[in-house]
Amino acid sequence: MSITQTLDPAALPDRIDDVAHLDRLLCTPSQALVDDLDAVEGDIMVLGVAGKMGPTVAGLAKAAAPGRRVIGVARFSEAGSREALEAIGVETIACDLLDEAAIAALPKSPNVIFMAGRKFGASGDQSLTWAMNTHVPALVAQAFSASRIVAFSTGCVYPFVDVTSGGATEETPINPPGEYAQSCVGRERMFEYFSRRLKTPGRLFRLNYAIDMRYGVLHDIAAKIVAGKPVDVTMGHVNVIWQGDAASQAIRLLRHATTPTTPINVSGPQTLAVRDLAMRLAQKLGREAIIEGTEAPNAWLVDTSAAQTLFGQPVVDIERMIQWTADWMARDMPSLGKPTKFEVRDGRY
Repeated sequence: MSITQTLDPAALPDRIDDVAHLDRLLCTPSQALVDDLDAVEGDIMVLGVAGKMGPTVAGLAKAAAPGRRVIGVARFSEAGSREALEAIGVETIACDLLDEAAIAALPKSPNVIFMAGRKFGASGDQSLTWAMNTHVPALVAQAFSASRIVAFSTGCVYPFVDVTSGGATEETPINPPGEYAQSCVGRERMFEYFSRRLKTPGRLFRLNYAIDMRYGVLHDIAAKIVAGKPVDVTMGHVNVIWQGDAASQAIRLLRHATTPTTPINVSGPQTLAVRDLAMRLAQKLGREAIIEGTEAPNAWLVDTSAAQTLFGQPVVDIERMIQWTADWMARDMPSLGKPTKFEVRDGRY
């Protein structure tokens, strides 16, 4: 396979210059990703490609397998999102995934990465949240029963676990607080049900907090420090992973699909204290971190041992993510203006 560049962990930059540099870095594949895609035949379709992480997944897949069709599907309600994908060779199809006939009309790609869903504003229209997070997966699971399906989920399907536990494992019973998280359990159950019934291979991608310079837990903490606002440490511990690493693992799971589909936790290997992250970011920013609240003894945390067995350690470690974030925020670089709301403990988003 011909490819122009693969990611060299030893040559990661000290800073990310601008959005164009960020996008290039996020969409530079590792050799391991290239090798795994070589072992998986067929085109790749990304459903819900216009979200925060979708362009990285689609762009990374195209860069790793430039001879394949990579098709991005979304409503494309945000100006320029469709054109940006097409500029890097990703084909696009506008589709409302709540429309069963529109889903049925999509080309039947052998490989599907499902990223559609609703989180923010979920508490404002619960019925729409449940429709997007459970009804749409049921439609997709039936329409693409002959495909491999890697379905994005969340660590929020777990209950809070003790912060000294190392995180929930894939065997931890799921029983989360709040309707949003409950609807995410529903999403998983729909893919699981139809995978068992229709013999569809797949994986359930339980992701905890991807990091991009324009959003994420580190961005949220740094933004509060820069604005002189308090950082609430009640939800005192988190897991994070560089978005490029998370996207790479999602694509690589196409090679590791199971029948029936099974969950896998994806994040960084460490349980990170929010207070410590705030102090480290503040030091690099030359600002004061104003801390508010007292750390709860439990949090939404995951154990990523299974993912580490498959993929090894993430390429980008927490030290570099902190360095990149502080530098980005110090220069007042662009933000998506979409906070993670990682502090929320009642499940209301």
